[in-house]
Amino acid sequence: MKKLKLAALAATAALTLAACNSADGAEETIKIGVNGADEPQWPVIVELAKEDGLNVEIVEFTDYIMPNKALAAGDIDLNAFQTISFFSNFVAESGEDLAPVGTTVFAPLGVYSDKIESLDELKKGDKVAIPNDASTLPRALNLLQEAGVIELSEDFGITGDLDKITSNPLELEFIAMEPQQTARVLPDVAISLINNGVAVQAGFVPAEDAVYFENADSDTIEPYINIIAARADEADKEEYQQIVEYYQDPAVEAAINEEFKGSKFIIRKTAEETVAMFEKMNSYFK
Repeated sequence: MKKLKLAALAATAALTLAACNSADGAEETIKIGVNGADEPQWPVIVELAKEDGLNVEIVEFTDYIMPNKALAAGDIDLNAFQTISFFSNFVAESGEDLAPVGTTVFAPLGVYSDKIESLDELKKGDKVAIPNDASTLPRALNLLQEAGVIELSEDFGITGDLDKITSNPLELEFIAMEPQQTARVLPDVAISLINNGVAVQAGFVPAEDAVYFENADSDTIEPYINIIAARADEADKEEYQQIVEYYQDPAVEAAINEEFKGSKFIIRKTAEETVAMFEKMNSYFK
């Protein structure tokens, strides 16, 4: 098992990659809030935008809350860090007028451990770390049910909680925590369910190092497709649709494949399909 290589997480700061002004002097800068400004797609996107006369600035955030708050406040123009279900839950809880612009990737959730190499090795009473946000916690429990570790109630869906576990034969102790902490606690638990981006920041190659991994070909991945979001009154801006097109460009896909070795997958959905996904997710979180 590959040992955890904890990356030094930067303090909250605006780490930026910016395209220089084009020859004809583009005035507007599109600021995109992200987790993981050093990921390989961003330099490619910045360069593609530059070729079209657009300035793009990538703004780094170190948690999952501030990118949406900054978007709502007008501090950034777009963000690209979250699943459609996480986004829908945020909008439902906050009341902020935000909307999805397009899809980016599916980044599978994984089960990680520095103690076991198979879920068959779990023992009675083992501790399990899971993300505590309303989108990822049920996703994590669904993954453990798929793996045969637990059973969930029939009405669990994508919004269920720990109290919906109907069978836990190993009497596992579940510890819910902030998603960014799930990699750091690996020495203290038997397994930890870690978001793809957090795992990468911690030095893992998810497709190689996860004990168990979501299947990208499953028909259940829709809630966990990542999106680009904007303020609702600007979601139809042509420049923002161009950003989506850049993200789905083959050059970006090649950069992602080279870096993440089968751990992330470009998802190409139309703007209309993305809005339909958002409306479907809204029905769960209202």
